[in-house]
Amino acid sequence: RVSVESATLRDELLATLDDEFAFVARTNLGGEAMADADIARLDSIAARTWTRTLDDRIGVAWEEAKRQERSAAPSLPAEERLLADKLEHLIERPPAEIIPADNPWGFKLDVPQHKFNRGELHNLRIGRGTLTAEERYIINHHIVQTILMLSRLPFPAHLRHVAEIAGGHHEKMDGSGYPKRLLREQMSLPARMMAIADIFEALTAVDRPYKKGKLLSESLNIMAGMCKGAHIDPELFGLFVRTKIYQRYAERFMKAEQIDGVDEASVLSKAGLTG
Repeated sequence: RVSVESATLRDELLATLDDEFAFVARTNLGGEAMADADIARLDSIAARTWTRTLDDRIGVAWEEAKRQERSAAPSLPAEERLLADKLEHLIERPPAEIIPADNPWGFKLDVPQHKFNRGELHNLRIGRGTLTAEERYIINHHIVQTILMLSRLPFPAHLRHVAEIAGGHHEKMDGSGYPKRLLREQMSLPARMMAIADIFEALTAVDRPYKKGKLLSESLNIMAGMCKGAHIDPELFGLFVRTKIYQRYAERFMKAEQIDGVDEASVLSKAGLTG
């Protein structure tokens, strides 16, 4: 009887571990937003312990070995949490990469303390998507480099605003964008137009390794939501829809299977615009 009960408990534990492993795997994909209950479950799983009998400080690169020195090596065998954020997971940001608040370009960016944070829970707890604040900053930094590069080029007079136009496509109408947190009235008309073109192309593009190209109607509905969220200029988006610029682009550059019917009145209504 004891052996039967032990086998039953073992099987129940194995089933639980399988279920928890699948949950952590789904969390790692970032396909769905993390609810408070999901984070609580993740923390509970992370609190499980296991016994390490092997030295994890041998056979590693010198940089990693240096980071491991931040904490004392435990005596083996050592009990460890299943998932953890450790000091060795933190990678410092070089001083040269820190943008001062009084920089001459007007950049207003929240710079994370560390260049990378590879903490297991830090990465799994991401509320939406798969990017940590550190990784998102690196991605966002491309626009900083764009502005710095274009500002140094000797453009002729009629192209003197290229840096401003190219560098403003991640700004938002309510000033919550980057890299300068510009308001709508601080952005030129071409810069606001570029933002719409950039988003539409990104949504419909089929050459991105990280996503599939969306349907025409789906892309416009997403952008309509961006109007309500003060992400893009609603008046320009209305012009984009009413003049069917989206349709002309689709016929030239999108795959036939992406081009579906568009209910313009519904799209404009969702954007807070009249038909």
